[in-house]
Amino acid sequence: MSEPTPIKPHVLVLGGGFAGLEATFNLRARLGRHVDLTLVSDSTAFKFKPNTIYIPFGKEPERYVVDLMPAMERRSVRFVHGRALAIDPEAKRVTTDREVLGYDYLVVATGATMRAEEVPGLAEHGNTIWTPEEMLRLRERFEQVVAAARSGTRQRVVFMVPPQNKCAGPLYEMVMMLDTWLRRREVRDAVEITYATYESHYIQAFGPRLHEVVVREFDRRGITGHVATRVSEVTASRVRFSDGLALDFDLLVSFPPYVAATRFDGLPADERGFLGTVATTRQVIDSPDIYAVGDAGDFPVKQAFLALLQADTAAEHIAQRIQGAHPDARFEPVSMCIMEQFDTATFAQVPLMTTGDPAMPVKVRDDRPELYKVGTNEIWRLGKKMLGTVLPARFKAGLPFHAGATWAAMAAGLDVMAHVFAD
Repeated sequence: MSEPTPIKPHVLVLGGGFAGLEATFNLRARLGRHVDLTLVSDSTAFKFKPNTIYIPFGKEPERYVVDLMPAMERRSVRFVHGRALAIDPEAKRVTTDREVLGYDYLVVATGATMRAEEVPGLAEHGNTIWTPEEMLRLRERFEQVVAAARSGTRQRVVFMVPPQNKCAGPLYEMVMMLDTWLRRREVRDAVEITYATYESHYIQAFGPRLHEVVVREFDRRGITGHVATRVSEVTASRVRFSDGLALDFDLLVSFPPYVAATRFDGLPADERGFLGTVATTRQVIDSPDIYAVGDAGDFPVKQAFLALLQADTAAEHIAQRIQGAHPDARFEPVSMCIMEQFDTATFAQVPLMTTGDPAMPVKVRDDRPELYKVGTNEIWRLGKKMLGTVLPARFKAGLPFHAGATWAAMAAGLDVMAHVFAD
């Protein structure tokens, strides 16, 4: 008499972005065929959003899109092309717009979306940056700025970060990229560039050293900056702020407030729909078999690298539980980013901790100074290109980013570069 086939645990992943794919491919690499994996996503492609900042300056959106279907087939991941609508933690079921799916472990990586309408007039009069389509529209507007400047009409471009934006980094990149781009077209003297943010200092989440970099760069580039100023209204040609500041513009570029892309009733969440979690494990509060990673969860900073780290933690935690080991995987929020500027780039590695203060929800850890590294050098542009090539290639192959020889080599290279080109 043959032995019964053991029932394999089923891990269901919601979302096909950084966190969802990293968790899925990490689990497959970690557990092999000893786990059934299902991924639910409303897109059959992965979009490498960090590099869509190049689209307004001439790159095509197709460069940053990876077809997921070959990877799903290669790694034996069942793919459901749809949207998750509801989660029943008691019955361990997820209702999608296609079918109802059961799970043993659930990873929620449904991400965030933008809500420009929170700022009166922003959706009507501003140019936002979130989708490739918005980036293409911004490309047209940048070209119009150049054309007007060449015809003798002085232009005013305002970049603005409103409250509840959870990752302003791309806007800092784009304001300095625009400066370099305009200089190369010999029209920079005819364009006024202003940056205004609600943050108490520039790139608030990443501490004083990046603020100092931005101050120096703004001074070098002739960009006027305003901090701690909250937008109250946008009209056809003016941004008004609650402290009385008013900025006239010909072009307004803004990164709108964040909200959860999908709200799941019955699970703990904050007022913006981000799921409440145990900080170290990413398990949803009171639902230990559900993990919220990346932008879907309540970690205050929404950033790709942090999403990958959260996904790795959740995947390792689940794998340890499936294997009967004591789960000791812990999320350590050490962010890493490279800020493109076209003529140079800034690297930052920042160890973070949450504070519980809504006004300043994260701060740089003061007990790990050796992990806090910042440096500006043209060589970092190579590092950004390397990341933009390797990560999509890993996902295209159905492999996690933070694993294997490829990641080990890249991590070693970045570490060497940080020792030489960052303090």
